[in-house]
Amino acid sequence: MYRSLQHAIREAEAQGKRLCDVALEAESKDSGRTVEDIRAQLMRALVVMRQAVGAGLKGDLYSQSGLVGGDAAKLRTGPDGPLSGTPFRDILSRALAVQEVNAAMGVIVAAPTAGGAGVLPAVLTGIADARKLDDEKVIDALATAGLIGAIIAERASLSGAEGGCQAETGAAAGMAAGAAVEMLGGTPSQVGHATALAQQGTLGLVCDPLGGLVELPCVFRNATGAAIALAAIEMAMAGITFAIPADEVIDVMGEIGREMDVRYRETAGGGLAATPTGRRLAKERLIQLKRADG
Repeated sequence: MYRSLQHAIREAEAQGKRLCDVALEAESKDSGRTVEDIRAQLMRALVVMRQAVGAGLKGDLYSQSGLVGGDAAKLRTGPDGPLSGTPFRDILSRALAVQEVNAAMGVIVAAPTAGGAGVLPAVLTGIADARKLDDEKVIDALATAGLIGAIIAERASLSGAEGGCQAETGAAAGMAAGAAVEMLGGTPSQVGHATALAQQGTLGLVCDPLGGLVELPCVFRNATGAAIALAAIEMAMAGITFAIPADEVIDVMGEIGREMDVRYRETAGGGLAATPTGRRLAKERLIQLKRADG
């Protein structure tokens, strides 16, 4: 697999191919599986993603703490806001839906992680449904997202414990932005710019889950991550470029993660988890667990 997105972009452009094509070919060579087998696996992942979106939008799933649940349905059916009736609002609700399923211990696809799993399915399925794109195009996009995610993992990290939420929700935003741009007909170069534009918008994002649980603020950060991805998609598709290549943005993310105070790397020792309300909610959650254990 590639270690540089720019390298993959150059190869795709030289061969007149899409990034999903070079990604699938590289994965086939590395794994010894056929492209058809890999696409079938991606189709299975897409089915799970769609099921998670559907389950979360019903509004009847709640985490054991009761802090998370029902908000995706509120956003889908609630009072009109300035973005009501738009794909943007629909995608935000899908991102919340997947994370509510995760918080309720349902089945999701960790893309790239459980904590950032709402962004990619929300953006890809939301755009595909709005534009009436078939599943083959979404599978292509998932292959491109996998390429971007693998490069992020190689050059930086996908772990909140290692790099903060920039390595989870931030990486998911970059993956979703780049993949969606290709799904919409963008060039390999535009994919690179979309990835960079999304990732630069999440640099320094801390991981501060209340009580160490993937609930607050994780669920809502996925909606924010989806919004950042959509902004990057719009800019890249309009022909806007980002001066710093995606590889270098990813490298900076890794550098920031390594230098980030341990309190902001999934330890619940800082950020929102350390606020008076955050500490109180975490303590109440611990008491609930002790009572449930008898």
